[in-house]
Order: sequence, then structure tokens, then C-alpha cells
Amino acid sequence: MKNGHSKIAHNDTYAKTVKKCFQLDSSYNAWRPGVKEQIEKQTLNSSEVMDISRNLGIAKGTVISERKKKRRRK
Repeated sequence: MKNGHSKIAHNDTYAKTVKKCFQLDSSYNAWRPGVKEQIEKQTLNSSEVMDISRNLGIAKGTVISERKKKRRRK
């Protein structure tokens, strides 16, 4: 059930059973599901950091940190 807007103008949703409001939209693109996988795919296609950040609409620091995390996992 819709419950108005938050301070950042995202739609809030009210759950009657839990009696709490939830924000369904993320305010930052890097938090959306599937973005981390897209970073990995574009890295494998030898895209540069600036190209990836521009395409996905996220900060270049996020792209760099994800690449570093991927290197540590291997």
C-alpha cells in the first residue's frame, strides 16, 4: 500500500502486517541488484573504469573497489 514520499522523493510502501514503512527504490544505482555482476562482465570485456562508471551511473570508486574485491576472492 502506498504511503507517500520520503525526504529523497522515493515512494514509501506501508506493510499492514508488519506495520512498518519500506522504501522499495534504491537511492544509489550501485545498490540495485545485478550491478555488481554488470561490473564484472564489463571488466571481462576490457572496459575501463570511467566507461563502466559512466554506463552504470555509479561512482568510479565503487568500480575500483569491486575490482579489488574480485582480485582478493581469487
